[in-house]
Amino acid sequence: MKQVLKVTEEKMQKSLSSLHNEYTAIRAGRANPAVLDKIHVDYYGVPTQINQMAAISVSEARVLIIQPWDISTLSQIEKAIQTSDLGINPNNDGKVIRIAFPPLTEDRRREIVKQVHKYAEECKVSMRNIRRDSIDKLKAMKKNSEVTEDDQKNGEKQIQTFTDKYCKEVDTAAAVKEKEIMEI
Repeated sequence: MKQVLKVTEEKMQKSLSSLHNEYTAIRAGRANPAVLDKIHVDYYGVPTQINQMAAISVSEARVLIIQPWDISTLSQIEKAIQTSDLGINPNNDGKVIRIAFPPLTEDRRREIVKQVHKYAEECKVSMRNIRRDSIDKLKAMKKNSEVTEDDQKNGEKQIQTFTDKYCKEVDTAAAVKEKEIMEI
């Protein structure tokens, strides 16, 4: 039973960390190198993340600078950024690529907040699925006489406690991200 509880908590932690990764990739008006994490460049036939083939730095609050280690990849990086869903046009000066993030409009902020809440809800659904699977495992263990009925009930309570705790953390993370996005 302890193994089931341990696995349940680990899976919920992974779901929460996955949500945090999604949130770092959301553009909130400020330059953040994490927005480039999902963009891959065809580098000698291998899809490669930009941060593995260039130095990425924030020069001003709204400007990212990408300096490739191999200058010949400059145009490929630029093309990958243009075709991505970032919605930003990079400026290539022959040595580095500059990405200027325009200030977000009120409508765009509201769209992004909806996306934040959608990710949060998906994470909660994932956690409820983990809870259901874990409780099913406990019921199967009870049926096979591996645990007593009291142990099963205590395990279910513990799993519910994990679920409540992590769902509350998801709500907190979503509120923090929403506040960051709506900040002007």
